[in-house]
Amino acid sequence: MAEKKKPSPAKKTPATQRFSDVAKELDVEVKVLLGWVSEFVEQNPQWKDFIYSEGKKPSASSTCGKTYKADLMAFIAPRLPEKAKPEPEPVKPVEAPAKPSVVTPTPSVRPPLPVQPRAIPPTQAPRPAAHSVPTPQRGDLPPMTVKPPVAPSRPSAPLPPPVIRSTGAPVVSRPQGNGNEAATPGSKGTVTVRPPIVVRDFAISLNMKPFQVVSDLMALGKVVAVNTVIDEADAQLVAERHGFKLEIRHRGEGVQPIKKVEVKPNEDDPALQEARPPVVCVLGHVDHGKTTLLDFFRKANVAAGEAGGITQRIGAYSVTYAGENPEYKGRTVTFLDTPGHAAFAKMRERGASVTDVAVLVVAADDGFMPQTDEALKFAQKHARAIVTAINKTDAKGANVDRVKQQMQQRGITPEDWGGETIAVPVSALKGDGMDNLIESILLQSDVLELKTNPKCPAQGVIIESQKETGRGPTATIIVQKGTLKPGDAFVCGETWCKVRALMDERGQRLQSVGPGCPALVLGWEDVPAPGANFRCVKNDREARDIAEEAALAARKASEDAIARAPAVSVGKPGMSDLEKLMAALATDKDKVLRVLLKADVNGTLEALRGCLEAIPNDKVTLEIVGGSVGAITQGDVALAEASKATIIAFDAKADTGVQPMLKRAGIRVISHDIIYMLIELVKEAMTELLDPILRENKLGSAEVRAVFDLSKAMVAGCMVSEGLLRRSAKARLIRKGQVIHTGTLETLKRFKDDASEVKAGFECGARISGYDTYAVGDVLECFEVLEVRPTL
Repeated sequence: MAEKKKPSPAKKTPATQRFSDVAKELDVEVKVLLGWVSEFVEQNPQWKDFIYSEGKKPSASSTCGKTYKADLMAFIAPRLPEKAKPEPEPVKPVEAPAKPSVVTPTPSVRPPLPVQPRAIPPTQAPRPAAHSVPTPQRGDLPPMTVKPPVAPSRPSAPLPPPVIRSTGAPVVSRPQGNGNEAATPGSKGTVTVRPPIVVRDFAISLNMKPFQVVSDLMALGKVVAVNTVIDEADAQLVAERHGFKLEIRHRGEGVQPIKKVEVKPNEDDPALQEARPPVVCVLGHVDHGKTTLLDFFRKANVAAGEAGGITQRIGAYSVTYAGENPEYKGRTVTFLDTPGHAAFAKMRERGASVTDVAVLVVAADDGFMPQTDEALKFAQKHARAIVTAINKTDAKGANVDRVKQQMQQRGITPEDWGGETIAVPVSALKGDGMDNLIESILLQSDVLELKTNPKCPAQGVIIESQKETGRGPTATIIVQKGTLKPGDAFVCGETWCKVRALMDERGQRLQSVGPGCPALVLGWEDVPAPGANFRCVKNDREARDIAEEAALAARKASEDAIARAPAVSVGKPGMSDLEKLMAALATDKDKVLRVLLKADVNGTLEALRGCLEAIPNDKVTLEIVGGSVGAITQGDVALAEASKATIIAFDAKADTGVQPMLKRAGIRVISHDIIYMLIELVKEAMTELLDPILRENKLGSAEVRAVFDLSKAMVAGCMVSEGLLRRSAKARLIRKGQVIHTGTLETLKRFKDDASEVKAGFECGARISGYDTYAVGDVLECFEVLEVRPTL
């Protein structure tokens, strides 16, 4: 008996695969797969560092890692072309034989039964399906009788022929409009697009898959990905190939006025109003205990981890009342922690502008300070109620009555002194009086009757914004009306957002955010401006359109302002724009410090810019060439190199791979995580551009008592009368009150030995370079010239 063949073992997928191998498995072209990989990275930035090794896009020979392959395959699956059923072969009519007879099959070939899934016209019969056994020629077959089946009575028209399965290679069906069939331009209608034309968006406009447009462009000799911007001419060819007429509308053509969200009549209906948590802004002077006070409520120690022990950005937190008063049990308060340093005035005002109740923190030992007075003005301007927290009552030298007297002098008389302002003595460090403070805040919110509609489209304000590695642009917001949920789309000035995730201050994901509550929002198209208002719209397409129109209007207004401004000419007449730019860069280049600003969040970037603009620039001009939030990127290095600028980084690090670029380009980076220390470093860099001040420092003097004529030169025998003489120092010879010669003290001896210094009361032999005519009674004065750094 013949031995049975052992089945061949299944091929195992190797541990590591190249993208070319993955493309073979998926039966797609490598370029199409790499386009999908780029789209995958764009929507999943957390995998960027894994896929873009050394900052380069993957190629066919790049390795597809196991860590992200499962997510990549799940992302690609919906984009793969579906394999269609094989195309049916046309059924040929069989001529009726002259003399019907019964079919007698040959012993070697057994003809299959006719397939009759549906009614067949009398003149047609199904052709037998192909088998592995060769079918004899038509002339070799015996005559066959074909009996037409009885057609059902229900259909009035003949049904199409049955589908006969074919043994040939399957033909993959393609979506309509793939370019294989000839289509008349405009036969499928008109499609309107706006440049820049991105492959992915263009495919959506044509109701096609992005890989189909990529394939069409590759047929035209264009290698593109799904996020590539293509030429208008190429887009026109692709559209015509699929039967569309393409209309390209440039920016500004047919722009409608900025859409406004219509307020529904029932949004402000009192019956739909519900109570919301109060928004409380904590204001005060630096180091008066604002963050420590909040640490007690949120049971954290944020103050200990702050750089320099000071707050340098706005923080938003939700706190639940945990006291013993049953009236306030379970109620929440939203706190905003603001910086107290003088550099963050705009942050404090922005925080006060969105609050219901302002808590003015005053240290009992210091009393009212400059930033306290400034914070009081912000609170009186924006807040609806003020509560004063007299902190540090346990500190040495604390005087609560003095603080209350200062309150009365500023027009906010305490309640126990006959006024209307609540003043609560507390110790945030020990927790004394903290329950009374939060109860006073809740009491004020009840008096204010804070209510809003939680079921209308969400509206709110941006508290702080930044760009985070792995997350992209993020922003801390407070919802003022409605409820915000993941998936909502809203517009904010010139940018927009489709909410990808909502997080609280502890990093926990939230399912929704109601009125008066803060959250960190992910999913922004760009970093929004702090203090800007946002409002929800129907979908992300509408949000994008509104943001683009706002950006267009802002750009047009800026261009009009520039056009109206008087022209400033730099350089000679007839110079090109590039020559004028180089001339501007060369103008007084020794006394100009160009800087590129980087910061962790928008608020600190704003504060840093304000501090730098306040530096006196009578001697050195400080020119800010740009600024952005997030880590230092390759684009920042290119901009700094082109403009010959120094990078000023406030709590911002460099991306991976950027440090070698900085060293290679010779770009200086000044960084610090405390703002006032960073400002001092910038001032030092500015003073380095100034010419040093030369200051003379007298070391000593000696009287010439004898002159020795040596074989090589004349030497003055001296007695040091004051200070000291130092070899190689500057020296001058004075005779009868007039300077005869100035040079370097090149020779200094004690007897026959060389000496580096000779102090007062000792004799020595000295010689000044370039002079030999000494006389008894001359005075030899020794001095040094020091370079002193000037001040701004």
